[in-house]
Amino acid sequence: MNEVVIYTDGSAKGNPGPGGYATVLLAGGHQKEISQGFIRTTNNRMELMAVICGLEALTRECNVRVFSDSKYVVDSVEKGWVFGWQKKGFKGKKNIDLWKRYLLVHQKHNVKFKWVKGHAGNKYNERCDTLAVRAAESKNQIEDVGYKD
Repeated sequence: MNEVVIYTDGSAKGNPGPGGYATVLLAGGHQKEISQGFIRTTNNRMELMAVICGLEALTRECNVRVFSDSKYVVDSVEKGWVFGWQKKGFKGKKNIDLWKRYLLVHQKHNVKFKWVKGHAGNKYNERCDTLAVRAAESKNQIEDVGYKD
């Protein structure tokens, strides 16, 4: 099975406010960068969106290591919270649309998460931060259709 490393980051200028996500995929000596900005969203939505879009970019089943500086995302998956939320119909939870989307793509891969400290000099985490901030400030933002105030 293919081995892929994904670094992710999300950014919001205000919470809510304009936001962006970025993901860097590394596999077999190749690197792919994906990012997008949104008109109005939250930091947590962008952190989760970065993971989802990274996984959705994979074209075949993979062993994936996701590195994220978001405790919200990492703990929700690694501690199994999201699976419990799913069983309870996500009652009282935020970002339900994205968690459902995550669960669909998660089941296609063997995914493990590792938390990394943000702004601590990690090359790919820093690259994701740069791309996410740039996306949050870009003129090519789109609507985060699932976001509700």
